[in-house]
This record gives sequence, C-alpha cells and structure tokens, in this order.
Amino acid sequence: MSSAQPSVPPHVQVIQMATAYWLSQLIYTATKLGVPDLLADGPRSSADLAQATRTNPRVFHRFLRSLAGFGIFAQQEDGRFAVTPLGATLQTGAPGAARATVLTMASPWAWGAFGELQYSLETGEPSIEKVLGMGLFEHLAAHPDEAAQFSESMVGIHGAEPPAVAAAYDFSLYRSIVDVGGATGNMLAAILNAHPAPRGVLFDRPHVVTEAPALLRARGVEGRVSIEKGNFFEHVPAGGDLYILSHIIHDWTEAQCLTILGNCRRAMKPGAKLLIVEFVLPEGNTPHFGKLTDMVMLTIPGGEERTAAEYDTLLAAAGFKMTRVVPTASDVSIVEAEVA
Repeated sequence: MSSAQPSVPPHVQVIQMATAYWLSQLIYTATKLGVPDLLADGPRSSADLAQATRTNPRVFHRFLRSLAGFGIFAQQEDGRFAVTPLGATLQTGAPGAARATVLTMASPWAWGAFGELQYSLETGEPSIEKVLGMGLFEHLAAHPDEAAQFSESMVGIHGAEPPAVAAAYDFSLYRSIVDVGGATGNMLAAILNAHPAPRGVLFDRPHVVTEAPALLRARGVEGRVSIEKGNFFEHVPAGGDLYILSHIIHDWTEAQCLTILGNCRRAMKPGAKLLIVEFVLPEGNTPHFGKLTDMVMLTIPGGEERTAAEYDTLLAAAGFKMTRVVPTASDVSIVEAEVA
C-alpha cells in the first residue's frame, strides 16, 4: 500500500493561497508582542503570557493554541506553552533576521499596500503612497528605528545571497569595490571575506549606514572598508574598479534607474565594471521567487524585477553594454556590464 499523501485538489490549493494572510498576521502579532522572547527561559502558562502581554487570557490561550498548530509554539501536557525551534527564530538576536523580516514584511503598511494592489494595477503607481501618504523611503528616512529594522529584514530575505555572489564571481581581479546603496555592508563584507585582496567603499544615505560599522567590525573587515555618505540620485564615489548595485535597481522607476546608472557611469574610470545583483526573471512560466517580489516592487517601492533581455535594454539606454549574466547558488544572478 502506498504511503503517498493524496494530492490537494486545485480549489483547496487556491483557497490556501488566498487565506495565507491569516497565518501571516498570527506570526506577526506574536512577534510584535514578544512572545518568543518571553518563552526564552522556558515554558509558561497562557495566563502568565497574557498578563505579560496585557491581553485577554482566554483569547490569548486560543491565539497560542492556533500557532502551536503550525509549530511556532508547542503546548505541553501540563498546558503550558513552549517555544519550538521554529518559533525561536523569531527571538531577538536569533540568526537569520526572521524577527526583523516578519515585523517589516508583515507590518500593517506592507499588507496595507498589497490590499491596494488594484490601485497599483490601474495607475502604475506604488500603492504604499496611498497607504502612508508618502513613499517607502521617505517614510523610513523619517523613522530611523524602522529603517534599521528594514535593513535587517533585507538580510533576512537575502541572507543566502552574499556568500553565493562572492563565490560566483572573481572579485580578486579588482582593487577597489564600490557598493552603491550597500546599507549596512552585508554584501560587501561577504565579498571581502571571500577575497582578501580588494578594499571596499560602502556608500549609502546617512541614516542607512548607521549600523554599518558594527556589522563590518563583527565580520572582521572594518579596516578594509571606508564608509561614504550620500545620495546615489546625486552622485556616487568616483574611481572604483568595480561598482555593485545589489537590490537597488529593482526599487525604482525606469527614469530613476537611468539616473542611478548615469551617476555610476560618470564615476567609473576606464575599464571599470558594473555588477547588478538582482532576481533575473526566467522567461515563460518557470516559477521564480522574483516573480512574486515583482509585485512587492510594484506596490511598495514602485520598481520592478526584470528578465535578462529587459536588463539589456535598460543598460543600453543608460550607456552600458551588458556583457554577461552570471548565475549564483541563490535566487539572484549577477548582471555584468561595462561602459559602451
């Protein structure tokens, strides 16, 4: 007798997809209330946890029971709840940055933007502006704590990418690597750790690079990186041998991308290379995580993910020639270009 599970009927699959936000909000709320942290020292009763979180005891018991059904918590024989290895990823300081990622990507403004998806489809504009009354990056600039959390959430989403990028491309050929819009330096640190010869320049807005020194110090590359503050819509540091735009181009409109790329082209010395690290979408019906994040780009920052052909067109419009696309062991690829 076969032990294979029966296939899920198509209508059930669609319903499960459409109701996924139920679980998303359960996990977000548990994280926001700090329940995984409250269970760090051992199991506690739902009544005890309700008092600590200032919630209704009976309702909070039901809430914990729901999440126990998904393996975030576990209800013991004595009725107390414990955190599981899955739930422990949501504790403060846990590896993988799941806590910051959940608090950012399942936040009211994030799911609010998706709730206004039709607005974006009708207008071509990011729905986040309808939700917040301003663009995402304007909002983050005005809320430093959220900006720091957002940067950490990028580590959570893209955490597997830096070592994969560092392994896929020979960065040892370059003496100076400029990471344009490099945030806290996660990508640059991975590259420098894998390739001891180059030095790096980390360039981003002042409020974005606040946490960079600590990260670079923790990764052991602080002495090989200079941090420059500025706006890539105005200029980028000149004279580098290699310029990296990691998850930058997908955030912006085509006109804004041409401005960023133009500033890079003007800063590059003869023979310098440009690398765009992004989800390069496969053609046709091939599944890819980037096809979902393309809708995130539409509704929140207002940008888009692209195919290789679309990157070729964009780069040509900015005065570059795309020389190759290098796959990595992660979902991202490296689009290499040089000044045309």
